[in-house]
Amino acid sequence: MPLRRMWCAAPPPCDGKKGCSPGQSAAVSVIPGVVFSGSLDGHLRAFFTEDGKVLWDFDTVRDFVTVNGVKANGGGVDGPGAIVSGGFVYVGSGYARTGGMGGNVLLAFGPAE
Repeated sequence: MPLRRMWCAAPPPCDGKKGCSPGQSAAVSVIPGVVFSGSLDGHLRAFFTEDGKVLWDFDTVRDFVTVNGVKANGGGVDGPGAIVSGGFVYVGSGYARTGGMGGNVLLAFGPAE
């Protein structure tokens, strides 16, 4: 049985953000009902698997104060996909290997309280 494309989702343009590319080159991660896709524009997005609509979007290109008090900053999301485990989503941000936006942060997302 041949496969057919069910949907596709293009990221928004970078609007001149330095070092930005809208490419979705990171590996995707999937849980029932949701696809997580990182992008070189620094966004981690969650798409509904059924229709590709954006469920959640987080721009990692910002400064962060880490749990050990060290300043960190996000950048492009590339390479490995997000890790989903124990109700949390983990993603590294700051991949500059192809001239993209560098950074140095590991982010953990959990349920809103």
